[in-house]
Amino acid sequence: MSGPEDGSTRNTEETPPFRYTADMAGEIEQRWQRRWEELGSFHAPNPAGSLQGDVSGAEKLFLQDMFPYPSGSGLHVGHPLGFIGTDVYARYHRMLGRNVLHTMGFDAFGLPAEQYAVQTGTHPRTTTESNIERYLRQIRRLGLGHDERRRIATTDVEFYRWTQWIFLRIFHSWYDTAADGGKGRARPISELAEEFASGERATPDGRPWSELGSTEQRRLLDSYRLVYLSEEPVNWCPGLGTVVANEEVTAEGLSERGNFPVFRRHLKQWMMRITAYADRLVDDLERLDWPEKVKTMQRNWIGRSQGATVRFELEGPGGKSAADHVEVFTTRPDTLFGATYMVLAPEHPLVDELTATEWPAGTDERWTFGAVTPVEAVANYRYTASTKSELDRQENKDKTGVFTGAHAVNPVNGERIPVFIADYVLMGYGTGAIMAVPGQDQRDWDFAREFGLPIVRTVEPPTDFEGEAYTGDGLATNSSSEVTGLDLNGLEVDEAKKAITSWLEERGHGSGSVQYKLRDWLFARQRYWGEPFPIVYDEEGTPVGLPDDQLPVELPEVADYAPRTFDPDDSTSEPQPPLSRASDWAEVELDLGDGLKHYHRDTNVMPQWAGSCWYQLRYIDPDNHEAFVDPDNERYWMGPDPAKHGPNDPGGLDLYVGGVEHAVLHLLYSRFWQKVLYDLGHVSAEEPYRRLYNQGYIQAYAFTDSRGVYVPAEEVAESDGKYFHEGEQVTREYGKMGKSLKNSVSPDEMADSYGADTLRLYEMAMGPLDASRPWATKDVVGSHRFLQRLWRNVVDEDTGGLRVSEDEQPDTELLRALHKTVAAVREEYDALRFNTVVAKLIELNNRVTKTYASSSTTPREVVEPLVLMVAPLTPHLAEEMWSRLGYSDTLVHHPFPVADEQYLVEDTVEYPIQFNGKVRSRVVVAASAEQEEIRAAALADDKIVRALEGQEPRKVIVVPNRLVNVVA
Repeated sequence: MSGPEDGSTRNTEETPPFRYTADMAGEIEQRWQRRWEELGSFHAPNPAGSLQGDVSGAEKLFLQDMFPYPSGSGLHVGHPLGFIGTDVYARYHRMLGRNVLHTMGFDAFGLPAEQYAVQTGTHPRTTTESNIERYLRQIRRLGLGHDERRRIATTDVEFYRWTQWIFLRIFHSWYDTAADGGKGRARPISELAEEFASGERATPDGRPWSELGSTEQRRLLDSYRLVYLSEEPVNWCPGLGTVVANEEVTAEGLSERGNFPVFRRHLKQWMMRITAYADRLVDDLERLDWPEKVKTMQRNWIGRSQGATVRFELEGPGGKSAADHVEVFTTRPDTLFGATYMVLAPEHPLVDELTATEWPAGTDERWTFGAVTPVEAVANYRYTASTKSELDRQENKDKTGVFTGAHAVNPVNGERIPVFIADYVLMGYGTGAIMAVPGQDQRDWDFAREFGLPIVRTVEPPTDFEGEAYTGDGLATNSSSEVTGLDLNGLEVDEAKKAITSWLEERGHGSGSVQYKLRDWLFARQRYWGEPFPIVYDEEGTPVGLPDDQLPVELPEVADYAPRTFDPDDSTSEPQPPLSRASDWAEVELDLGDGLKHYHRDTNVMPQWAGSCWYQLRYIDPDNHEAFVDPDNERYWMGPDPAKHGPNDPGGLDLYVGGVEHAVLHLLYSRFWQKVLYDLGHVSAEEPYRRLYNQGYIQAYAFTDSRGVYVPAEEVAESDGKYFHEGEQVTREYGKMGKSLKNSVSPDEMADSYGADTLRLYEMAMGPLDASRPWATKDVVGSHRFLQRLWRNVVDEDTGGLRVSEDEQPDTELLRALHKTVAAVREEYDALRFNTVVAKLIELNNRVTKTYASSSTTPREVVEPLVLMVAPLTPHLAEEMWSRLGYSDTLVHHPFPVADEQYLVEDTVEYPIQFNGKVRSRVVVAASAEQEEIRAAALADDKIVRALEGQEPRKVIVVPNRLVNVVA
């Protein structure tokens, strides 16, 4: 990696003593990092509290990187890409005079540390804190300008005390859909109790509140809470001893971590009622400066659909079924005439009631799942479905299902249609039941073909349509009935939707409605390494929130971190979290206001998402022991600013940078928590992140041997366009940098070989920050050589003396180039286009180098702005050069150069001259020249005169400020 040939030379006899080398870079970087720390250069003052300072007169800027997890494997050069980008942006804006809040903490709870604890017996905190120290050492070496006073980790007891406090605020709240003119908002649960007690709100069964016993009252209030206990179908992973989220289950039905089988089980779990905020979460996306692709992903995840709920009467083999009707939600009520069968999710609560005891006469054998009775078939099929992941069920590759023996009556034509259960229908969307329209839905088409069911088209496809199910627009067909008198034929899709919805509502068969894919948030894990719930259960099993003065509830010590149910094949095992073994902690005597009583603590923990929902608020006020954030500080850093962002500004931090992989869940959960806190009056911002920017990834080549096994990329040599590892030819591929592909490059390795500033510059120069880009170690030397050339324009490599002179006066053209660069660089820095900043600075530096190649000095008037412009990118080297230029202050808050407008105005314009479509010459004219003057100058050019051979041109076209086109 190092040596004279790559520009990263160590000091040798051949190397000038003051050349900018890796050794010199390392010494400079460590010295200036110590200096910044001594001066508190990156400290951002608050309006109030322990970090209070003067905030008058300075515009604020709050920017944040997505919460990193402190992995034990350390960083590769892809990890700090976004961190360097935000640091460059922060440094630039500090030089513009802004009060910049930029820090970093750690999302430090989670399964990896716990699994390591299971394997080794090492406490997760020990592992986590060791990983954090390693992580900090690596990122500090990069010179990131973080306010270290604000650094937090979710595992800090003081931090998760406030996570528990926020949980209790949500637990003690309900969502009043009628509030704020029907927009709805969260209100304290105590206000709901007051409405019941006063009679302002009736109880569900009409009894006066006072006639309900205390247990009934509590259970009624619990049913309204934004946090509630529910018996829910969950992804139960006995091998991990915990419930896992849908996103943590692979398509094969295995846990993403550990590859253990995952089963669908009904377990009592904490849920958060995020669905109450579905409309606001969708609608408020319009108020955010986010990438459109991220907004689309959130809209799709929430899945707000306009349609109709339709009521189908049910019939068993002998007539009326035990369940008299089932409701389905459809976004295409216009296709009702094409509903030739119905499908319920296997978990649907009506399945047991409607399943017949025997098969109706003539039942197709394909419908029976090989069972003697419908009851047996349904039971067997339900078990099979329970072993599949949700993703696998949605894909439904095998097209499986079973007939229940019951029929439903299609309300639009009175026809009886069979009722199936099938695993491609989920309880998580709509009503858990669908009307199947194979003519207009490909999955229904495939199922109908597999089971021999009728297919009826209700929308006329184009004449050249050759597919199966048709999902496009067209005129309604096969959509009339003499029995009901309904006729949709000939209507366009939108017209047919309106007509059928009105017809359903008039006859009591259904109504227009809105449904969502979004489900309430499963908010519990059967783990050890997470935030304990601030909840205890009384002797009746009723959950009780702890008072604030009993927070935090700290994690107890346990002897064994392993889950009790470690049989990966036992889907019937019950979770017994590690905390359940801490009996002295779990069983407690507490006085919660009505005397000393026995309680049992909740032995689950919160999911890792909890701490990352609100960490930006704690960055603002990390030392506050009285509140999770001081209102004045929160309002200063995150409050709405209509004057700057318009009257619809929801507030939030100013710039959030992170990968698109967090586009849905983290951002959705954070927005939910922020909105609850806003509704309850704890914060002024309705949204946590006003502006979002997704950085790309650094990718790298990987190599596999003849066995298909990855080999270390750094050990591969290239020869004649082929690649070899230890003499054996290997195959090259391209992928995301990481341990699994053995293509990681450590930032420490790059800093050792070139210096941290070179690494920073290279990562910013590789391409647009929001695009993925290939890593090439051999190209890093180019960035290092640029810094060496810049250094030589300031410092004499042989003497160490200053090359810069005030007597050296730049000519007008160099000044013009300088100020054009200043203007362009300011614009590019502000737009996060750091790669073009680098390109423009290299161009300017090359011009200075060429102009003064034969001189012993360079002009201070040009060099100083150049050093200032490069400072956000390579801060250590810039500080060193600035110091050698004779300044004692640091560049952290030094004003950024401003372009002199007089040098931005062009005196002349150069026009390329095309002759019959090819550029033959160029002509320079005054910038104020009229078209006739430009035409005359072009025709007078020697090359054009010779090309015309004495003839008049047929046409001369002048494109102002671009070109002249002469046509012979």
